[in-house]
Amino acid sequence: MCPLDERILEYIESEGWATPSLIHRETAMLASCRRAFERLKILEETGLVARPYEGGIVFELAGEGQRYLCGELDAAKHLERPNPKAMN
Repeated sequence: MCPLDERILEYIESEGWATPSLIHRETAMLASCRRAFERLKILEETGLVARPYEGGIVFELAGEGQRYLCGELDAAKHLERPNPKAMN
């Protein structure tokens, strides 16, 4: 987890969904669309966010993401590191 990941999760929680371009425009982290998409894919791989439409670019908060934001889940202890090959 990096600071951008937490900001992304918080943004999705407040808005209900996000796309990489929304993260780029709306967060104060100055993340490019590409960087936002990379982080969203990692968050998806770890089960913190999910895509409601297969292959789409819209992401929603998953149950694990909600648990993380509520302080019920320690990402470092409970989530597997994402597979770099899955990120391509």
